[in-house]
Amino acid sequence: MDSQQQEILDIFTRTRALLRGHFVLRSGLHSGHFFQCAQVCQNMAAVTRLTELLLPKLAGLKFETVLAPAMGGLVIGQEVARQTNSRYIFVEKENNALVMRRGFKIAPGERVLVVEDVVTRGGRVVEALNIVKACGGTPAGVAMLVDRSAGAAKFEVPAVSLLELSFPTWPADQLPPEIAKLPVEKPGS
Repeated sequence: MDSQQQEILDIFTRTRALLRGHFVLRSGLHSGHFFQCAQVCQNMAAVTRLTELLLPKLAGLKFETVLAPAMGGLVIGQEVARQTNSRYIFVEKENNALVMRRGFKIAPGERVLVVEDVVTRGGRVVEALNIVKACGGTPAGVAMLVDRSAGAAKFEVPAVSLLELSFPTWPADQLPPEIAKLPVEKPGS
């Protein structure tokens, strides 16, 4: 792990965003690790620094708007928009699906970067990309703080992350004994 990756991991650890235990992920799978990015997002100096580290990875992407899926991507999405002087909008859950509300519009051809905190399988990112296309916009790319799939989650546009990790996940009926004996937490995503 290089020094930048170590700095990123240290920020998550220091802010208690990286949790260990027995967690049920939004996907329904179980894991011994959970990234609770809401913890790091309480600390605006950490959010600013994480964004500073993310921006060089966005150098080849042209976008004018940042769109974040609620809830996870809200804070980091807004900071990416602030540091790049871009417009910022978000999509939110309604009946367990993401929708664009609050009068937000995407102009035909508008180049939109989707920003998320943690991606495990990429379902919410795909929903957000589909919303951009349905509105006539052009998805420019995906930026995320943590790619839990270690690059396995694929999108139709370029995707960048600060940290790529792959912690094992299991269906409920295939838990290792050391995880099964721990109390189950569902911290939310």
